[in-house]
Amino acid sequence: MQLNQLICVVWLVRMRTVTLRYVNLAPVHVEALEELELTVFETIDPADLYDAAELSRLAHVFPDGNFVVLDGERPIGMGLGLFVEFDFDHTDHRLTDITGEDGVSNHSMDHPWYYGTDISVYPEYRGRGIGRALYELRKDCVRRFNKRGIVAGGVLPGYRDHIDNMSADEYIDRVVAGELYDPTLTFQLQNGFTAHGALTGYVEDPSVGNNSVLIAWHNPDYVA
Repeated sequence: MQLNQLICVVWLVRMRTVTLRYVNLAPVHVEALEELELTVFETIDPADLYDAAELSRLAHVFPDGNFVVLDGERPIGMGLGLFVEFDFDHTDHRLTDITGEDGVSNHSMDHPWYYGTDISVYPEYRGRGIGRALYELRKDCVRRFNKRGIVAGGVLPGYRDHIDNMSADEYIDRVVAGELYDPTLTFQLQNGFTAHGALTGYVEDPSVGNNSVLIAWHNPDYVA
């Protein structure tokens, strides 16, 4: 075996045996998580992403519902959210309508829905079940606090390839029908979420015409 091939094999073995840890959001993570967001969501206006100050407030207000993935001590993924009121009869909204200008002002432990405000993983760590684990942690949080379910505005990275020949709603319908594949929405559907149409102007992302998709998961264990 050539030296380069041996190095590749050793690297792959190490990657497969690394133990990732899932912890609650803490102030020590916030600078690295701001960098993670800017890397993962490079087409979204940074004003629509969490900054370190907002993440720090979130860590103090609601650590039980916010999760960070660590490789050693390095944050490489996260799943964030708030407990909010949500009206399914009036669904069009911006992300800042949910988070408030400071990132946490609309959160209350008494509100009935967990709103997923962010889920992101560095590209080199994808395909290892991290996203699925973060969704399960969110679902467990919803069950523990007896909330009605999870709501979120999901990004549509695949839509940029179809934006010139179909509307966002048509794209979403075709992904739901299995006719098209979207790296994010298809994964969310596989994790038990349902799609409820396009959100226009949810975040500033010109690559997809500022479109996102409203998704929801209903807690089967919810007790009114």
